[in-house]
Amino acid sequence: MSAQTTEGLEWTELDRRAVDTARLLAADAVQRVGNGHPGTAMSLAPAAYTIFQKLMRHDPADPEWTGRDRFVLSPGHTSLTLYTQLYLAGYEVTLDDLKAFRTHGSKTPGHPEYGHTAGVETTTGPLGQGVANAVGMAMAARYERGLFDPGAPAGESPFDHTIWAIVSDGDLQEGVSAEASSLAGHQKLGNLVFLYDDNHISIEGDTATAFSEDVLKRYEAYGWHTQRIEPAEDGDIDVHALYAALKAARDETGRPSIIAMRTIIAWPAPNARNTEASHGSALGEEEVAATKRILGFDPEKAFEVADEVLAHTRRALDRGAEAHAAWDKRIAAWRNAHPQRAAEFDRISKGELPAGWEEKLPVFEPGKSVATRAASGKVLQALGEVIPELWGGSADLAGSNNTTIDKTSSFLPEGNPLPEADPYGRTVHFGIREFSMAAEMNGIALHGNTRIYGGTFLVFSDYMRNAVRMSALMQLPVTYVWTHDSIGLGEDGPTHQPVEHLASLRAIPGLNVVRPADANETAIAWREILRRHATQPAPHGLALTRQGVPTYEPDEDAAKGGYVLREAAGGDPDVLLIATGSEVQLAVAAAESLEAEGIGARVVSMPSVEWFEEQDQDYRDRVLPPSVRARVAVEAGVGLTWYRFTGDAGRIVSLDHFGASADAKTLFAAYGFTADNVAAAARESLAAARG
Repeated sequence: MSAQTTEGLEWTELDRRAVDTARLLAADAVQRVGNGHPGTAMSLAPAAYTIFQKLMRHDPADPEWTGRDRFVLSPGHTSLTLYTQLYLAGYEVTLDDLKAFRTHGSKTPGHPEYGHTAGVETTTGPLGQGVANAVGMAMAARYERGLFDPGAPAGESPFDHTIWAIVSDGDLQEGVSAEASSLAGHQKLGNLVFLYDDNHISIEGDTATAFSEDVLKRYEAYGWHTQRIEPAEDGDIDVHALYAALKAARDETGRPSIIAMRTIIAWPAPNARNTEASHGSALGEEEVAATKRILGFDPEKAFEVADEVLAHTRRALDRGAEAHAAWDKRIAAWRNAHPQRAAEFDRISKGELPAGWEEKLPVFEPGKSVATRAASGKVLQALGEVIPELWGGSADLAGSNNTTIDKTSSFLPEGNPLPEADPYGRTVHFGIREFSMAAEMNGIALHGNTRIYGGTFLVFSDYMRNAVRMSALMQLPVTYVWTHDSIGLGEDGPTHQPVEHLASLRAIPGLNVVRPADANETAIAWREILRRHATQPAPHGLALTRQGVPTYEPDEDAAKGGYVLREAAGGDPDVLLIATGSEVQLAVAAAESLEAEGIGARVVSMPSVEWFEEQDQDYRDRVLPPSVRARVAVEAGVGLTWYRFTGDAGRIVSLDHFGASADAKTLFAAYGFTADNVAAAARESLAAARG
């Protein structure tokens, strides 16, 4: 078998045949199901093959291997680019799985889905977020190294690895990718390599319709190492130039790297190449057959994989085993040299928390007024002393969000002028980039071995929303710290006052929204979140007050999402007052007023609707007895959440319009968030219940 060798790359006829097999598998898979995106998968086949077969450190027999490189396919619509390489390399994807592309229950859904298919590192589809996921993974890799092996020379630690990502024109048009790429350059993430598929095609045709900047100059301005490779004479990818560029990018450890690679979409289809139709439509039987003739395949056969080709590509299993064995020796030597760090690594990799960590949680004195954002900050600083894998920061609002876990240690690269700069620092400065912060947090969680949180104002969760949705879709253990949770933030006015946000976020399946009533509920909420992240991975959003709120006696049932904070006199309530956050104090005051009138009022604090609805029916009925139809729900936001709890006789004290610029006390009074108004709503509900 003839071979061409260039600077370490051996490229044989079998390699060429394997690439062409991948192209045609993509064309056949889309043709069979009748929909999909064949063109990019066809043109990218040489690039993906070069990464998976020639450069990337991975073990198809152990997709979760800690020492592996990571691969992100940011343009998730070209999922067959990834699936074909997983199949050829010997992951769990089979030829039958490729034949079942985009069908219900298959391992090959339309976009790659994390946790669904072995070898898929992240769910991609919403363009740009894969870029930010990869940046987050690179950040996590550096922090992980700092946890376990900070003193090792560059490239010599078992925790050194590369994050590879293929990105597209569409990714780089989305603003989130600009946010993330700017941060990556600032952070000098030298373990990050982007391969930019510069094919000039989007759904509306040539990208000249909307995209004309010099991408590499933009990335150079971000502080990235940039390269460009041109196609070979026949128009296909020049694999030798590609290999050299990828190798140079991997070896550039002082800054992230991007390679612009000009491709022709749907190459080498004779008529579909370089057309927008090939981006999102099946090529058609005649075009697929013609492409097979060009590549020397039988046009009458579909999903053709020669035995010798598969044997050749499955050598990735042997290379993976060798790399894994070599890493095992390095990690064993590291364990011998660093037994305490090794024990910490074992604990963290199992998702366990350190012994006695709960004892560090602060308990707040009842009766004092404390903002829940301040209480959260005290919790973070206390836990930071004993949970080294816990790290995070804010979108430039740390002083307001109270998210600084360590004032003396900022996650910043060597060369940063700030005195607290540390490549392995605890406090992350995401910058004013809320969307990418959330997507980067997803990447950090996907990478593993750390626990990440990030903060901003609740109103700016809108900027983050699609990444928050992806957190929930992937069931990732990330924590969003959303402060300034109502009109109680005051004079900043309606642009900064969240109204619809709590209900909107609760509408995301799998996202747990937690709005504590006081400082002690905040501490209990953090404890429950950290526990759950080990056993029930899911994203959590803490909604915290700017203003001080009364502190009550701690109650462990707060971890159940809803509980009786104040019982009615005599224990049999006439009316239930359900509230969250800063409005719980209004329910308590209203209950006292109603009790003076001889009306038994139970106050139920419900910091998390999602947690409460997980409880068994018996517990929920004990907290909210079905026999008590008189109910009032109180929350300074739109009332959509509460109709399911109040029923036909219930009343809701809510805010169904925007706020205004005024102090918190004035606004709460103006919009009916007073104990008197809550008591009046309770009387109305009692009258309705009695009919």
